[in-house]
Amino acid sequence: MRKRWIAAGCGAVLAGGILALPQATGQQRRIATATAISPQEKSEGAKAHPQLLAEFGGPYAGPQSAYVTRVGQKIAVQSGLSNAQGDFTVTLLNSPVNNAFAIPGGYVYVTRQLLGLMNDEAELAGVLGHEVGHVAAQHGQRRQKAATRNAIGGTLLQVLAGAVLGDSGLGNILQQGIGTASQALTLKFSRSQEYEADDLGIRYLASAGYDPHALSSTLASLAAQNAIDQRVSGNSRTVPEWASTHPDPAARVSRALQKANATGARSTLRNRDAFLAVLDGTLYGDDPKQGVIEGNRFRHPDLRLSFAIPAGYTMENGTAAVSVTGPNGQAQFTGAAFDGDMTRYIGAVFSGLSKNATISPDAIRTTTINGIPASYASARANAQSGPVDVTVFVYRFGPTTAYHFMLIAPAGRGIGPFEPMVGSLQRLSAQEAAAIRPRRVQVVTVKAGDSVATLAGRMAYADYREERFRVLNGLAAGATVRAGQKVKIVSY
Repeated sequence: MRKRWIAAGCGAVLAGGILALPQATGQQRRIATATAISPQEKSEGAKAHPQLLAEFGGPYAGPQSAYVTRVGQKIAVQSGLSNAQGDFTVTLLNSPVNNAFAIPGGYVYVTRQLLGLMNDEAELAGVLGHEVGHVAAQHGQRRQKAATRNAIGGTLLQVLAGAVLGDSGLGNILQQGIGTASQALTLKFSRSQEYEADDLGIRYLASAGYDPHALSSTLASLAAQNAIDQRVSGNSRTVPEWASTHPDPAARVSRALQKANATGARSTLRNRDAFLAVLDGTLYGDDPKQGVIEGNRFRHPDLRLSFAIPAGYTMENGTAAVSVTGPNGQAQFTGAAFDGDMTRYIGAVFSGLSKNATISPDAIRTTTINGIPASYASARANAQSGPVDVTVFVYRFGPTTAYHFMLIAPAGRGIGPFEPMVGSLQRLSAQEAAAIRPRRVQVVTVKAGDSVATLAGRMAYADYREERFRVLNGLAAGATVRAGQKVKIVSY
């Protein structure tokens, strides 16, 4: 979460188009499965691009970005969407979640977190090829049609579940409609669509001269990473999975391996050394400038604040807001323009919740939370699942600075399950803020006497160090390291 408040979302791909065209000839055959990028798609992509950059942390600043662009353009032309690499805009995003996506118009994206999980250039090409395959196969267009048939109307609960909201709240999402980039990106692909994109990504790898088995190894790493995330005690982040849970990750890895074998491609090009040289030093995990999640607590060194979520709830940090989800309600933490009037602030948040109905809060109450002046009010609203209580809880941090929780709970509960959370918000001291440090990927050379255990002991985590080290380096259980081998660790 940064100081800039905008609507945020997460997911995969928008609409594309597909036609069976004659396959190109030449030493490097391109898989021409799609129509050329149309002027309309270029225009729509150019319009969505700035919004996506803002929603997903912006472009990552570093030498890794130019490298990702080169690889992405090389693989994207294999789709047949365009034969000119310059027609594709490939962006490395400053996001701490494992994600990648593409949209029509030649725009392709991958997060730095997913880049850090990879072990060579071919894996990067495979991921980006998979996403371009979704566009070439028209999957986003079909998904948007399904979304339109199930448009959410003016309900509250479903919107909060489907998007991380910014200062404009629910009303802005509803006004923008189901066709916006962020709303479309919250939808998942079907089993058959994921398989088809895998197949296309594998074909693109072979066509570009890479080892087509690279996609399978990436999927295996993602499946292992997801397993760790589920095992970590007290883990409060719900990570959007690039490798969808449908189909089953293990089955998908096996299928991708079989499809790679079936290509008959002899290339084993992975470019591991070049990839690791570029990856060294890449930010890994949360960017302190956007706040960090550790266990059940969120801390933001720039905003100088911290809060903890209830047991049994999960938390996701977006560029614009922090979303909280659990068995008895949902919430978001964000900020908005503040002129010093808490009553006017609360009224503005409520007025933006729905464009179809007026939501009138009850009397505004005032209190003090850990020395911070606070005000709050609740209202009854109708969601598709039934009546809910909506509460806006605002904290005054300064004459022109305020932040708030928007809470949604079953009717009659009020703040209810979120009472410990709203009471936990506190200021961070200068020393506490300074102690929040970024983690980075560090590429090291294994020395004589090094082992998985000793190298894992250098990982900047308090738990599951060996498991994290093995997943980060694609090492199966029982696999060892050898002197002279390059491996990744995560350090401060």
